[in-house]
Amino acid sequence: MIENSRRTSLTAVLVVLAACGGGDGAQVGGEALSGRIEIDGSSTVYPISEAVAEEFTIATGRAVNTTVAFTGTGGGFKRFCAGETDISDASRPIKESEAELCAQSGVEYLELRVALDGLAVLVHPSNDFAQCITLPELKRVWEPGSTVKIWSDVRPEWPAEAIRLYGPGTNSGTFDYFTEAVMGTEDASRPDYTASEDDNVLVQGVEGDRFALGYFGYAYFEENQQRLKALQVDGGAGCVAPTPETITSGTYTPLSRPLMIYVRKASLSRPEVRRFVEFYLEQAAELVSQVGYVPLEAGHYLAERARLDAEAGGR
Repeated sequence: MIENSRRTSLTAVLVVLAACGGGDGAQVGGEALSGRIEIDGSSTVYPISEAVAEEFTIATGRAVNTTVAFTGTGGGFKRFCAGETDISDASRPIKESEAELCAQSGVEYLELRVALDGLAVLVHPSNDFAQCITLPELKRVWEPGSTVKIWSDVRPEWPAEAIRLYGPGTNSGTFDYFTEAVMGTEDASRPDYTASEDDNVLVQGVEGDRFALGYFGYAYFEENQQRLKALQVDGGAGCVAPTPETITSGTYTPLSRPLMIYVRKASLSRPEVRRFVEFYLEQAAELVSQVGYVPLEAGHYLAERARLDAEAGGR
């Protein structure tokens, strides 16, 4: 997802770091590294972790094999709590039931915030009638038992054309967050929509359907702005478009949210995992912007690094 022209300076620095580490280029921060790191979870966070993994691979001279998958936040936590992965990408906080599953399996974890996101509400670029949608309207469209079938069911002045819906699957943290924010109850949603844990599938669906309505993470809209149109959302204080500024300020409400990674504490005893997470926090601000999300303020990354150091220092 990161364009080559935007990665050149960072990659050049990382190549120097790797070269300074020794003949095999497998040192980062003066420490020889090797091994394998397993990451799974949110498709929303996936582009960030993938970008970090790519740069970390360069910095370690390919001595560390880092794999990044996306089975959705819920699917990622299932694997994580079973001890199958080192890091779980998440677009929502871990649920109480998932935390209990981790506890039963003896999996302790550290939650680290890495970025901000806004859930974009998308239509086909040729849609010239919808510019803004209110929270009550979104609820009427997506709630269980919804009777909304055509666009004019939302507003009488909109066309009497079938409204076709696209959204994340039920294993997705984006699904959980959207349903909680819009319906007021997590997991409450009509089932008759095209669902996928792969946001690229949703992009293609909305792009190819003139009367589509969908929602997914801001980065996937930002990367495909010529193929999609984002609606403004009125959360009660007027219509607001999703932008880095409105997401950071929280005025794009209630669809702004933090993005996290969960790190298995036992994995931090392995140098390659500890250094990868350090590297993640060091490079996050630049890479988060490059893949289309909104970075945290520098002080937040420093605070997360301090929490990581406090945990890793005891291991």
